[in-house]
Amino acid sequence: MKKATKSCTLCADVCAFSLVELLVVISIISLMMSIILPALYGSKSIAKQTVCQSRLRQWGLAFEAYSTENDGFYPHIDGRDRTEIDPQTPEEIADYYYGWVDVLPPFINLKPWRDYALYNKPGTDTIFQCPSAIILKGANYNYPYERIGYFSYAMNSCLELDGNCWPPNWPYTDPKGGTNNMPSFLDTALIRFPSRVILLYDQLLDPGLGYNGIRLNRSAGRYCGAYPREFSTRHRKGKNGLGGSILFCDYHVEWKKSVWKKDWPDDLEVPPREDGNWFPYP
Repeated sequence: MKKATKSCTLCADVCAFSLVELLVVISIISLMMSIILPALYGSKSIAKQTVCQSRLRQWGLAFEAYSTENDGFYPHIDGRDRTEIDPQTPEEIADYYYGWVDVLPPFINLKPWRDYALYNKPGTDTIFQCPSAIILKGANYNYPYERIGYFSYAMNSCLELDGNCWPPNWPYTDPKGGTNNMPSFLDTALIRFPSRVILLYDQLLDPGLGYNGIRLNRSAGRYCGAYPREFSTRHRKGKNGLGGSILFCDYHVEWKKSVWKKDWPDDLEVPPREDGNWFPYP
């Protein structure tokens, strides 16, 4: 028994830490965590940005495939079935059910957005959304995003604001036979500088950050077609800060800090007609 007691006492003397030593160890661990955690967060953020840009490139392939099968035309910006407005003009009838989120998915072996059930629209685990997109529950949205879904990618709405976008004769005659209400509108062959023209981009989901972070935009994420006021800066790129990903009409993808021009007023809805980034025929 005496030997055992002596052994335990010796072990306690060898294994015990002083308070100073313990504090030093804790400080070292804290320092290591402060170094490692930001790096891990940064790696996760970079991974999401990479996935986002990969998804945009996939959409680029779908746009290109659709254009090839439709005489060089692009699909419409949005389907009017989401606007709750009954179609009246030939143009409205043409794109009533032909928004890009409905006609492009079959080209990448997915079903159209409209075929997903209410309350079960695609989320961030799908190509329809940016993986970094966050819908703000309880925010001041003007639409029921839980029911009809939301869009963290948006097509450039300025692409349909030009008379050149519409074919001269109605109804459109399909080269493969038959007629329809022209499911396509923008002739890609007429785009002067495809590498400059914005096609698809990260769309804002935070209502409080509309108009380049200046004004409220309660419809943030409601439509799959949008204007500069809806551009989202949710991807960080090193010391450059936050920015967003953009797919251009030549199908390359870039990160941009902002799309807002310095001379634009705070309440700008639509860019000037001569803007070569937003309009295909500058």
